Amino acid sequence: MSNIERYLRKDKFPHIWCPGCGNGIVLHAFLRAIDKLNLDQNQVAAVSGIGCSSRATGYVDFCTIHTTHGRALAFATGVKFAKPELTVFVFSGDGDSTAIGGNHFIHACRRNIDLTMIIFNNNIYGMTGGQYSPTTPYMKYASTAPYGNAEQPFNISGLAVAAGASYVARGTTYDAAQLDNLIIKGIENKGFSLIEIFAPCPTVYGRKNKLANPVDLMMWQKELTMPVAKWNQLDDEEKAKYQPTGILTDIDKPEFCDEYAKTCAKAQKIAKGELIS
Repeated sequence: MSNIERYLRKDKFPHIWCPGCGNGIVLHAFLRAIDKLNLDQNQVAAVSGIGCSSRATGYVDFCTIHTTHGRALAFATGVKFAKPELTVFVFSGDGDSTAIGGNHFIHACRRNIDLTMIIFNNNIYGMTGGQYSPTTPYMKYASTAPYGNAEQPFNISGLAVAAGASYVARGTTYDAAQLDNLIIKGIENKGFSLIEIFAPCPTVYGRKNKLANPVDLMMWQKELTMPVAKWNQLDDEEKAKYQPTGILTDIDKPEFCDEYAKTCAKAQKIAKGELIS
């Protein structure tokens, strides 16, 4: 048995993901990161919501919860509060995390709770009908945008930085070898860590936008992105043409569970008369 196989529930295979889907690449990178850090399987929890990417919790042999649409972060927050010793992961898609789950997302970033969230960004609702999502590019097509999407897309990583996450990184399935390190650094960060990964959906997004060939979608990722160090050297007009990849922010700041524990300890001392508020 390979190191990766021991983390899988092989009785749940074959998986439901389409040929050419990037989700398997992301899942493999996640498991390699787990293995490199030699984390105890019994001390790892993985939480997901609804969507193609959220099926990942069914395939991994950890403590897992497959929750309702958009609520993965809410459940994960409860898990981390109840069992702060666990390493808690959240798997989510672009729609699950930034549409119905958008409010949970910005507040998890703001709180800086020690969760590692991996967002599989495929630019569409792949499982539920091909509707456009908050990250569908401007004037690209979807089942609910047959003449093109008139809305501007979210910059998920930029939103996380602005909302206060202490670690934010972006990668692509084209640069699969980079993903392990981005995820490892997110796990090692004591606070909210977001790893946004562009993962192709040839079946729904690709077919709607003349990119049904998985190789074409991978090359689109290559042309769309640029390492952040190189991107930072561009002027504003040129920056608008690309999405920077790599570590976008990595800062030290107080973690929510630790701060809440301090608040509880203070409240107990006040109640006992040992401290004046």
